[in-house]
Formats: sequence, C-alpha cells, structure tokens
Amino acid sequence: MTTAAVVLAAGGGRRYGMPKALVEHEGSLLVERAVRTARAACDVVLVVLGAQAVDVWRTADLTGATVLANKDWETGMASSLRTGLDGLRGFPGTVDAALITLVDMPGMTPEALTAVAAHAAPGALAVATYDGVRSHPVLLGRDHWTGVIATATGDEGARRYLAEHSGAGGEVTEVDCTGLADPADLDVPPSGVPSAP
Repeated sequence: MTTAAVVLAAGGGRRYGMPKALVEHEGSLLVERAVRTARAACDVVLVVLGAQAVDVWRTADLTGATVLANKDWETGMASSLRTGLDGLRGFPGTVDAALITLVDMPGMTPEALTAVAAHAAPGALAVATYDGVRSHPVLLGRDHWTGVIATATGDEGARRYLAEHSGAGGEVTEVDCTGLADPADLDVPPSGVPSAP
C-alpha cells in the first residue's frame, strides 16, 4: 500500500497574526517541522501552501515534499484538502490512502502518523484519538476521496464525511494515539511573543 502524507499549510493564520507556515517554533518553521515529520512516516509527501505561498516556498526547506498551491486558501481548510486530494490523483503511480496532517500541530510525531497509516487501504477511513477525542492525523482511503471532496466546506475539511461514516457499524477506525503525540494546535501566539514581524 502506498500512503501519501498531505500537510495542510495554506491558512493565513488570522488569529495568529501571520501564516502559520512561516511561524518559527523551536528553531525551525512549522511547515519544515511538519514536512520532516511526515517524511519520517511516508515516502510520498505533499504540502499545500496558500497564504504568502511564494514566501513560504522561498524561505522554508521543503526537501522531499511536492508543493501544491491552493489559490482558494481564503475559503478555508476544505479547499486545501481538495487541492491535496486532487494532487494525489495526478501523482505518478497509485496512492492508496492519504494521511492528512496540519501545519500548526508541532507536537505531531512520526509514531502517531505511522500508527494511523498502518490502517491504509483504498477503502479505509481512520482517525487518531487522544484520550478519546478525535484529532489528527486522519487517513482517507482513495475510494473515499470523491465523497470527501464533495462534502468538505469552509474550515470543516473531512469532518462531515467522517461523521456520516461513524456510529454503529461505521467505517471509521479510531486509532488511540494517546501518548504518541501532542494534538495541541497553535491557534494564537504564546503570550508576550509578537504575532507578526
């Protein structure tokens, strides 16, 4: 099975005050950290850029990742998810599943990505949980991409599609990643740190 990691890094970071892809965290940009983590778990990595895409592309070390630009990034995360999944459809060779991860989760680890990717199959749906709460990464098998693209709106991404396929007899596998990664996202700058140069 070929699993591709898709790093969603297109947002403008309105609450943060700057695109999160350009935020420095512990010595590297968040987008660099996300790509390195994804590469440690998957052979194929796509990163979707949007806000200040040219600046990110010029500034960040994205070695080993295929860069896609989402011209509709201002409409929300769903457009970036669509951009990533559409990009995988045109990828050389067949990708069986997409492992979706976010740029603003610096506590994500290769171990958490690998645990969820272990469920990869064209018909698979899987989501990481931390203390019973769903978060990222999310695994979307190729058979589901059309449905995800059709239902993703605004900042919801795949949430509605996953909800429709959950419940009794549902198709979504929950993968306990408690202790494997920190699911916290960086929504606002740490207090006392300027939000933009």
